[in-house]
Amino acid sequence: MRFQRKTVTEVAREIGVSAEGLRNWVKQDTIDRGQGVPGELTSAEREELRRLRRQNREQAETIEVLRKAAVFFAKESDR
Repeated sequence: MRFQRKTVTEVAREIGVSAEGLRNWVKQDTIDRGQGVPGELTSAEREELRRLRRQNREQAETIEVLRKAAVFFAKESDR
C-alpha cells in the first residue's frame, strides 16, 4: 500500500482547522506521549498548573480580605 504524503496545511484545510492549530495539536500529542523535549509540560501538567495558579489567586484574595478585616477590627477595638 502506498501512502500519499500531504503537508500540514493540506491536512488542516481538509479537516477544517488552521495549520498552526494542527501543528500545535501534533506537538502537544508528542509531548503527552513522553516524546517531547525535556521540560515541556504535558496536558495533565498544564491543567494542574492552571488549577494551582487559580487556587493560589483565590487564597491570595482570601488573605487580603482577612487582612482588611483584621485591620478593621483592630481599629474598632481601639475605640
